[in-house]
Amino acid sequence: MANMCAVDSAGITRRSLIATTAAGASGALRSPSALANLAVGLSTAGMPLISSGLHAGPGQPPIVARRAWAQGGAHPKVAPEYGTVQLAFVHHTENPDGYSAAEVPAMLRSIYEFHRYGRGWNDIGYNFVIDRFGRIFEARAGGIDEPVIGAQAGGYNAYSTGIAILGTYSAQRISAPARLALEHLLAWKLSLHGAPLQGRVTVRVTADGAVYSRYPAHAPVSLPRVAGHRDADSTDCPGDSLYGELQSVRGLSARLVGLSARATLRLQQAEAPTASASLVGSLRLADGTPLGGAPLKIQVRQVTRHGEAVSELTLAEVHTDPSGQFSAPIALSSAKTETSLRVLCAGGPGLPAVVSAPLTVAGYVSFIPTAPAPSQTPAPSQTPLPAQAPAPGGQAPAPTAPESPSPAG
Repeated sequence: MANMCAVDSAGITRRSLIATTAAGASGALRSPSALANLAVGLSTAGMPLISSGLHAGPGQPPIVARRAWAQGGAHPKVAPEYGTVQLAFVHHTENPDGYSAAEVPAMLRSIYEFHRYGRGWNDIGYNFVIDRFGRIFEARAGGIDEPVIGAQAGGYNAYSTGIAILGTYSAQRISAPARLALEHLLAWKLSLHGAPLQGRVTVRVTADGAVYSRYPAHAPVSLPRVAGHRDADSTDCPGDSLYGELQSVRGLSARLVGLSARATLRLQQAEAPTASASLVGSLRLADGTPLGGAPLKIQVRQVTRHGEAVSELTLAEVHTDPSGQFSAPIALSSAKTETSLRVLCAGGPGLPAVVSAPLTVAGYVSFIPTAPAPSQTPAPSQTPLPAQAPAPGGQAPAPTAPESPSPAG
C-alpha cells in the first residue's frame, strides 16, 4: 500500500506550505494556516463549503458542507443534542489508506451507514472528518459552531468535539495537509468555545457510554484539552503513530490561536416578587482581563430537519461594562417549553470571536427594554424553542437518547 503521508495530490508538503511566499506586493510569508487554506482550496474546488462567519483563533478553516457527502440522503434519525466543548478527541477511522479524493464522499456515507444502522446511533458519530488531502468535512449534523454531542468517545461526548482522520494511522504518520488541517480546526473550534489548546480539564464520566471508558461512571477524569481517544476509553484509537503526534499538534495549534476569550451566560432569578429575572454574564480574555464596551448578541437556537438546518436568532444586543460584565432583564412565560440561549461575541479589531456554553431556561423569553422612549410601548418578542441545550449551572448532561460509541475508531 502506497505511503501518501508526505504530500497531497498537488505535491504540497508542510515545508513548502510554510516557506511559500505570498504573491502580494509585500512579498511577506504567509502563515501556515493561510497556506493550508490555499492548499485545501485546490482540492475543494466545486464542493459546497459551510461558514460560521466567526473568526475565532486563526479563523475558521474551509469546511466542506455535509451535503457534499450525504448527497440528498444520510439523514439524522433525530435532532441533535447539545452539550459543551471543553476538549477535543482525535480519532482515526481505520479505513484503508491510498484512497482518491473522489472516493471520500462514498467512504463517509459508508461510515454513516455503519454508525447509523450497524451501531444504531442517531447519526454519524464524529463531528468532523479530515481526509488525507487536508479537506475538513462537516460530519454530524447540528451546526459547526455549536457544541453538538457526538457519538465518538463513550462517557465524554457531552463535553467534547470529535475529529477523525480518514484512514489508519497505527504505523504511518498522517499527511502534511491533514496535519495542517487538524491544527487549524482545533485552534478555531476550541477557541470559539473559549477552551485553551494546552493544559488539562477535569470532567466526570457520564453513565451512558461508561462501559467503554477506562474509568467508572461519575468518576472525575483529568484529560488533555486535545486528547487521543485512548486517553479516555479502552481503545487503541487514534493509532500509535497519530497518538504520538498529538503533543506536537497541541503546541502548533496553540501557536495559531493569537487572542482568545471566554464568554459566560447564566440566569439570575429575581430577588423580589416585583423584580424581573436577568440574563447575566461576562466576557474576558483567556488571561482573565475583562473586555469592557464589547458588543454581544444574545441568541436563541433554531433547529429544523433534525439538525441539518440550524440557525441562531439574535433576540437582544448588549454591551459589557468596564468590568466585562453584562445584564439583560427578561420576563419568562409559564409555558411548558424551554428556550436554548447563547451569548455571542462576533469579534472585531482587538476582540476575538467566542460563544458561551448554551443555557436552557424554562418558558418563553421576553427581553424587557431598559430605557424605552416615553412615547413608545415596545412589545417584547417571544421566541419559543424546544430544549436543545444542557441545564444551566452544571456540567453538560448525557444525551437523552444515549449513544454508546464503540471503543474502536
